[in-house]
Amino acid sequence: MAQLVAKAKVLVNQLIVAGRPKFEEFLKYAKVELTPPMPADFKTLKKTAEATAKEAKNVKNAKGKAQRLGLGQVKVRDAWLNILVTVEVITWFYMGEVIGRRHFVGYKV
Repeated sequence: MAQLVAKAKVLVNQLIVAGRPKFEEFLKYAKVELTPPMPADFKTLKKTAEATAKEAKNVKNAKGKAQRLGLGQVKVRDAWLNILVTVEVITWFYMGEVIGRRHFVGYKV
């Protein structure tokens, strides 16, 4: 029993030594990222919300927005290439799922 306790102490000490750098890095980022918002952040948020509302009011209709985005200027060739790329990405995703499941339909339960 004494040997088990001694091995456990050694293991715990090794884990502490191995985990200390990562924990210190976590604390460094946590101090910055997990702080509550400052009053200046609320001012920035208000400006952003006002700009978004102003832009939303400027959009008269979907046709005007499509023209601004240039959706009416897409060539058929470019649209077809975009469709092919989308189909390829979906196909690779599905094939990855099949490989991961090792089965074509559903999971073996």
